Amino acid sequence: MWNESVKPYVFLVLCVLFWSGNFILGRFIHEDIEPVQLAMYRWLGVLILLLPYLMRQRRAVWGALKGHFWMLLLLSFLGVTSFNTVLYVGLQDTTATNALLINSATPITIVLLSVLILKSKVRPLQVAGILFSMVGVVHLALHGEWERLATLSFGKGDIWVIVASSMWALYSVLLRFRPAGFSGYFATSVLLGSLMLYGVFWQMGYGLLDVFSFSLNAKLVIAYTVVFPSFLSYHFWHYGIANIGPEKSGQFVHLMPVFGSILAFFFLGERFYMYHLGGVALIGVGIYLSLFLGKAKA
Repeated sequence: MWNESVKPYVFLVLCVLFWSGNFILGRFIHEDIEPVQLAMYRWLGVLILLLPYLMRQRRAVWGALKGHFWMLLLLSFLGVTSFNTVLYVGLQDTTATNALLINSATPITIVLLSVLILKSKVRPLQVAGILFSMVGVVHLALHGEWERLATLSFGKGDIWVIVASSMWALYSVLLRFRPAGFSGYFATSVLLGSLMLYGVFWQMGYGLLDVFSFSLNAKLVIAYTVVFPSFLSYHFWHYGIANIGPEKSGQFVHLMPVFGSILAFFFLGERFYMYHLGGVALIGVGIYLSLFLGKAKA
């Protein structure tokens, strides 16, 4: 029987799995489609899926917009308009290793912003768990060769990834201020975010019909981003935050390199090495410390 207490954790695992595919495909397709185009078609596809709901709930949506317009606009800008667009820009000019290293700081950024904005209390075990997981992510990203830290170089692509990760951390914390009891939040944020994104898309000289000239690979990637890391993952992420909070939900981001390694094994023919096992073990210990051990002793 389905245990409701387990549901947020299952949803968050699936959410991060789909996001891992988004990182890989975003890098894979970067020469075939511009970042703003990929973001625009991604959210336009989600908006089309949500249009029937928006039409049925138009009075509730209009009421929420009148009462909470500026907060909804801010959340839409951070979560829809900006985050993925900026991430895709960064993936044009950075390596997978750098992106993983930068992204590993997202959970600690969420915790810090939660303390500053929400006045959340953080347990020592939670901090220890995040640090364990961060070490695991770095271990995976460096292929177990820590001396490679001395030779890493960072450029403009990495700055964009830092900005994107920071935006997502802020978005995750500010979700606490979305309209209470408003079931149409996601659809409304997609509507507002897509409209703002279209303004940038149009100003850059792109047209919506450009999609018909794209390669088959680009079209398939767009379809994937619409359904999995957008339509499904955003619902799963919001559900997780609503049930266990942004601090604990953020810890699941550290599963991305684990899933990335698994996806690379199945789809790119890459091999598993001992450093994979070491990194996965550290991440697992970190998640256990921050999510479950502390809960059991509370």
